[in-house]
Amino acid sequence: MSASTWIVIVNYRTADLVVDCLRSLSTQVGDLGGGRVIVADNASGDASTERLAAEIAAGGWSAWAEVHAQPRNGGFAYGNNAGIRAAMAATHAPDYVLLLNPDTVARPGAVRALVDFMEAHPDVGIAGSLLENAAGGVDCSAHRIPSPLGELNGAARLGLLSRLLHRHAVSPPRRDEAHECDWVSGASMIVRRQVLEQIGPMDEGYFLYFEEVDFCCRARAAGWSVWYVPESRVLHLEGASTGIRVAAKRRAAYWYDSRRRFFVTHHGVGGLLLADLLWAAGRLSFLLRAALGLTKPGGHADPKRFMFDLLWGDLRALLSGRARAGGARP
Repeated sequence: MSASTWIVIVNYRTADLVVDCLRSLSTQVGDLGGGRVIVADNASGDASTERLAAEIAAGGWSAWAEVHAQPRNGGFAYGNNAGIRAAMAATHAPDYVLLLNPDTVARPGAVRALVDFMEAHPDVGIAGSLLENAAGGVDCSAHRIPSPLGELNGAARLGLLSRLLHRHAVSPPRRDEAHECDWVSGASMIVRRQVLEQIGPMDEGYFLYFEEVDFCCRARAAGWSVWYVPESRVLHLEGASTGIRVAAKRRAAYWYDSRRRFFVTHHGVGGLLLADLLWAAGRLSFLLRAALGLTKPGGHADPKRFMFDLLWGDLRALLSGRARAGGARP
């Protein structure tokens, strides 16, 4: 019998996107080895549960897909954990659980490529897919752990510094072959059952963002490796469900809370302070170069009030003793 794989999709007011995701999975059901797809609806309050249940019935997908309504919107880790618990409680516990974002479309063979890789590499605990973007390109989905020096590099946007700190870049240049990395994007991430049994569920203290980084760190600390598998291709409409890529928009408080929680958890309070100091130094150097006309026009733009929200938010949290507090609810 082939390996059993259950898929978990968390929905919050993105029913149309989830339907497209389910449609892409409908041709890959045979690769689940008897597993199912669980859509955990985080109390959307917009009739998402009814809409999705109706679409599943109309599409003839009831044999392999179901919707689980959650009592509250507890965040991405919360919704994933609910689906994982349901999978682990099945009569035959799955060999793997695949976490998919609602704003994804699984390309043909995407599930099979991940399962085949995991079956061939029993020391790998987590693997992630190649993520295509809406523009037809490929986004980085194999990353390095965020660090204070990585914060300096990201904020400064200086070629010479980036070359010196290339080992600390969170998102390094893409490689075409499967390879080990520190963490993979939670948009399409397969997890071995033994990893879940050993390290437990995702940390629900992260409302949204950084939860998969934390989870991969914990898995690696427990002796499991994390790999990027480009043979598994998934279209990711990043930001379609959260608006994270809208630069003119002020970033939600939970992003800053999640970043802060990650740094304090994995680098300590001193690591968070150092990360913020280096980020501020890099940012100020960038602003000075921009004022002198030494930067290229255009490029990546920060969200509205980004510097204030990041630095003041962290300082306020440290002074109040809430540095590891969970993300704020929208």
